[in-house]
Amino acid sequence: MTKTLYVGNLPWSISSEDLTDYFSQYGNVVGSRIITDRETGRSRGFGFVEVADEDAERLAMELNGKELNGRSLTVNEARPRQTM
Repeated sequence: MTKTLYVGNLPWSISSEDLTDYFSQYGNVVGSRIITDRETGRSRGFGFVEVADEDAERLAMELNGKELNGRSLTVNEARPRQTM
C-alpha cells in the first residue's frame, strides 16, 4: 500500500527525479510528480510524492519545514481534490 504526500514551496528548478532522490534518503519512495502550469510548462511550486504506507506519517513529520535548495518545504498527507 502507498500514500501520497503533498509537497509545497518547492524550488522552481526542481524536477520529479530530484524530488524522488531527495525523499528516497528518508524512506521508500514509489514515485513523484511536479505540478506544472498547462500554458507555460513551468513548475507551480508544488508536487506529490507517493511513498510506502508505513513511511508516510514519519516522512511528513520529518520533512515538513526542512530546507531544500533554500526553500522551507511544506509536507503533509495529500487530500482528495475538492469538486465544485
